[in-house]
Amino acid sequence: MGSVERVRNIASNRRVERSELEGFLAVRHRGVLLTTRHDGRPQASLVTVGLHAGELLVSSYPERAKVHNLVRDPTASMVVMSDEFNGEWVQVDGTATVTSVPEAVDGLVDYFRWISGEHPDWDEYRQAMVDQGKCLIRLTIERWGPIAKGGFPARLAEG
Repeated sequence: MGSVERVRNIASNRRVERSELEGFLAVRHRGVLLTTRHDGRPQASLVTVGLHAGELLVSSYPERAKVHNLVRDPTASMVVMSDEFNGEWVQVDGTATVTSVPEAVDGLVDYFRWISGEHPDWDEYRQAMVDQGKCLIRLTIERWGPIAKGGFPARLAEG
C-alpha cells in the first residue's frame, strides 16, 4: 500500500498595519455585523460588506434589528471573512452611523461599486434605493484583531 500524505491546515494569526487590513477587506464582501440588543446581548447579522474610504459599508432597511440597535448604541464589530469557510478572516471594531435615503443614495452607490462594479443605469439604481427606503450603515474602523485562519495548532504540524 502506498503512503497517504496528510495535509493539515495550521492556524495562523498575523498582525497587520492599516494599509494591509484595508487591502484584505477590499476584496472580501462576506461579513457578520455584531450589534448590541437593548438587553445587552449580541445581535449577529449576516451582511454583504464593501470598503470605501476606509469605512465598511452595509446596505440595509430602517426596520431591521441591526439598524435599531446601532441608532441606540453605535458601537459595533464586524467579522469579515473569505469566500471559503476555512479561509482567512478578521474582526474589526468601531462606531457606526446610519443614514437614510435620500442622503444615503451616494453612499449606496459607493457600496454597490465596491462590491459589484458599475451599474448599467445609475439613475435607475438611485431611484430604486429611494423607492425601497434603504439606509446605509458606515462602520468607522477604530481597531482590529489579527488576520486569522483556523486549523491545527502549529505544535501538531509534525504529527
